[in-house]
Amino acid sequence: MFKKFVGITSAVALTLGLAACGGNDTSSGSEDSTKSVGEQLDYEIVGIDPGAGIMKITIDEVLPEYGLDKWEVVEGSGSAMTAALKKAYDKEEPIIITGWSPHWKFASYDLKYLEDPKGIYGGAEDVNTIVRLGLKEDKPDAYKLLDQFNWEPEHIETVMNLIQEGQDPADAAAQWVSENEELVNTWKEGVNEVDGEELKLLYVAWDDVIASTNVVGNVLESIGYEVDLVQVDAGPMWAGVADGSGDALVGAWMPTTHADYYAEYEGKFEDLGANLTGTKLGLVVPAYMDIDSIEDLKE
Repeated sequence: MFKKFVGITSAVALTLGLAACGGNDTSSGSEDSTKSVGEQLDYEIVGIDPGAGIMKITIDEVLPEYGLDKWEVVEGSGSAMTAALKKAYDKEEPIIITGWSPHWKFASYDLKYLEDPKGIYGGAEDVNTIVRLGLKEDKPDAYKLLDQFNWEPEHIETVMNLIQEGQDPADAAAQWVSENEELVNTWKEGVNEVDGEELKLLYVAWDDVIASTNVVGNVLESIGYEVDLVQVDAGPMWAGVADGSGDALVGAWMPTTHADYYAEYEGKFEDLGANLTGTKLGLVVPAYMDIDSIEDLKE
């Protein structure tokens, strides 16, 4: 009934997302002004990859709880979503996306979260570090550094902005590490150098996780580890740490986004706790749109 999901490739998702923004709409502004937000957007919210918890929450809970039975969430990717956002924003056209912070889009565009009076998206989330069982015994110095890794939203947003401006993620991470030696040294406190031990970090292709994984990988390499960064989807990321084929991940959004994976593999990994706090999930729109609440999406 209310569970609406459009399963398409990222490229098609981008096309539909741009169409939903009115990129090919030849109607006049006065005609658009008489339409509801839903009519202007063909009742489509531009989403990201299906493995993201925000997609599940939006489809399974937000749409039915708010009575948004006409609305659909378009599956795509983080990059397709931000491309659709840029296209709409540059033309000051309406768009609704599944959003989260920290994210570089809030520094690049004037955006706002739609109010969630029912509290379905919950409060601020944490981003946790998850490691495989036995890492503490096998690679104690990597374990200690990962356990001590902790930073603030403004730190990760700096790295994300460098990447967004065109830097390679590894280069952006190296620059940030060199400019934040005092903080990085707190992660390395009591950590010994090693001689070429291999370490595999798993990550999903979300802008924040790309940034954090590259930063941690850089610091681990600085103490002698040969770090392999492996991009996978969310499910394989968690499965890899649970079965020991991956050593760690630093992008576990808790307690909501990755709740299902956490529950599925609980007992097969070690949770080192939050490395970043103060995140947020929800539906995001440009500030120029004349809506303020998810309730405004109703007819």
